Amino acid sequence: MKKGLQIPGAPAPIGPYSQAVLTNDTLYVSGQIPIDPTTGELVNDSIEASTHQVMKNIISLLNEAQMTTDNIVKCSIFLKDLENFKAVNEIYGGYFRSTPPARETMQVAKLPMDVDVEISCIAVAD
Repeated sequence: MKKGLQIPGAPAPIGPYSQAVLTNDTLYVSGQIPIDPTTGELVNDSIEASTHQVMKNIISLLNEAQMTTDNIVKCSIFLKDLENFKAVNEIYGGYFRSTPPARETMQVAKLPMDVDVEISCIAVAD
């Protein structure tokens, strides 16, 4: 059975999708962009600040499903400019205490709200 998650600790969807979907022991987190859920404003002062906000949004959804970043098995990172790869990688890597998940990183032509970074993930309960 699948259950859509909608929580105030992550940005509201800007389209017809769920913030995340939990089915059995697997959580599918929709692409998160750097929106501060408390203000609704984009956090785009720097790629580092944007990446931290994206990861905070993902963690809020993981917490709702009683998971942590340790449960993430797969991530997809979308960057407007691959020149930001090193900075994003350093911030992103700091959120994983043990074995980091599988992932791919790609440069894309445009992201929602013209942000610089978007990250989606899949997490599995222990």
